[in-house]
Amino acid sequence: MSEEAQNSSQSQAQPAAQLSPAAAESTGWLVLIYRIPSEPTRLRATVWRRLKGLGAVYLQNSVATLPAGAGSERALRKLRREILDMGGTAQLLSSTALAGQSDILAVFQAARDDEYEEIVDKCQDFHGQLQKEYDAGHFTYAELEENEEDLVKLRNWLAKITERDVFGAPRRTATLEALASCEQALEEYAARVYAEEAEGH
Repeated sequence: MSEEAQNSSQSQAQPAAQLSPAAAESTGWLVLIYRIPSEPTRLRATVWRRLKGLGAVYLQNSVATLPAGAGSERALRKLRREILDMGGTAQLLSSTALAGQSDILAVFQAARDDEYEEIVDKCQDFHGQLQKEYDAGHFTYAELEENEEDLVKLRNWLAKITERDVFGAPRRTATLEALASCEQALEEYAARVYAEEAEGH
């Protein structure tokens, strides 16, 4: 793995802010409590997807939380309005944990690690796809472009996760390394494509 590739993936996936352990223990929370009409069922799924996209975690059914912050507050206020427009009810609270802060942090960290694990799995798939190109002798610009697009998707996905990983989840470093490995592998595949193209002429 080249140092350049690793630095590239780390710089592109650097979170906007990462709290120290002490700050994490004292962080405040935004809590969204909502109720959605039972029908149509797609409304519940819509709200769940929005909250998942924000990186929120559920404390219990229909009670979700995010670390307090201006961006999170704007997003949750917008979602609250959408829930009301759906005919539901929603309250948005600003809160601190008097007890159980470490439990909330653990749930939040586990959610980020689950997302990181998904990317690691996709990185393994990426290496598998490149190996198929080698095995089949496919060294064309079309295959190169397709694999470049897949890598861009992985980069963008990782950037979204690290942006909401404000506490620095344990799996973050390993995931950055996995993406850097993909970048290095693509560089090597690209070099082979260029060599094959040169020989063809």
